[in-house]
Amino acid sequence: MKKALITGITGQDGSYLAEYLLARGYEVHGLVRSDADTEEDPSLWRIQSIRDKLFLHAGNLEDYNFLDTLVQTVQPDECYHLAAETFVFPSPKDETTILKTNTQSTHHLLTNLKNHAPACRFFFAGSSEMFGQASETPQNEETPFNPRSIYGVSKVIGHDLVRYYRDHLGLFACTGILYNHESPRRGHRFVTRKITSTAVKIKLGMESELRLGNIESERDWSHAGDTVIAMHAMLNAEQPDHYVIATGTTHTIVDFLERAFGELDLDYKEYLVIDPEFYRPKEEVPLVGDTSRIRSRLQWEPKVSFEELVREMVQSDLEYFQSLLQ
Repeated sequence: MKKALITGITGQDGSYLAEYLLARGYEVHGLVRSDADTEEDPSLWRIQSIRDKLFLHAGNLEDYNFLDTLVQTVQPDECYHLAAETFVFPSPKDETTILKTNTQSTHHLLTNLKNHAPACRFFFAGSSEMFGQASETPQNEETPFNPRSIYGVSKVIGHDLVRYYRDHLGLFACTGILYNHESPRRGHRFVTRKITSTAVKIKLGMESELRLGNIESERDWSHAGDTVIAMHAMLNAEQPDHYVIATGTTHTIVDFLERAFGELDLDYKEYLVIDPEFYRPKEEVPLVGDTSRIRSRLQWEPKVSFEELVREMVQSDLEYFQSLLQ
């Protein structure tokens, strides 16, 4: 039986990945916050249905000694490093935390795997924010990185660490350059979940407006369930490499609004308020992924369409908020 270690197992991607690996007979270990109650903590809601099948370890990603002991104890065959501070435009006081957490955790994991489980295959969750102000569109694995946020910078550093441990120290280490991927498990502070949950609340009379910034921004949106299949395929390939994980198509936030509100027979224009507080400039060059490499080498492609993704998110939120009103 293969053993997998997942950091960020309580997040959107971690929960889908854990389910996917369990279905394939893996023993799945997950890292949770050191202050989490591994029995009743509400932060574990995404994995409650599989909680009794998991081995959870409470600790701090920045604690080298904790990770050292964890790797020695688990002896994973595969390690998926999904945990990170994810604010793209944080306040200046948060930048140090983002850099420290995202870079140190990656370095600590790679070092301890090399020392105690050198045969373990390692996946690092990169981001399209690594491209930032991209020089070309669509972006592929050879497109130069030009991050425009501290988060993007931290992911570039993580990717360089992965490449160093792969090319010079012999670790089977890969970076997945993840574009926007969504699901009903997406956090409410992300624009897609904000749209679907607020649309449902408006439908049910719980809200009267939706406040957003730049609705002309374009995104390459996929389903998180498809994304984790790509992660697994990368660690089970013959050779390690980095891959763009995306759909290759873009939609605007307007497209998402129309689809989400349309599912509820509503017109978003009647409820939308443009709020400068949420405004983010549109990228001069759209961030859209060229997935030629992963399609040709690993035969991976996204299965869930944009329309299906939005419908699933809306229906999930509708069921949830209706249950609160009963």
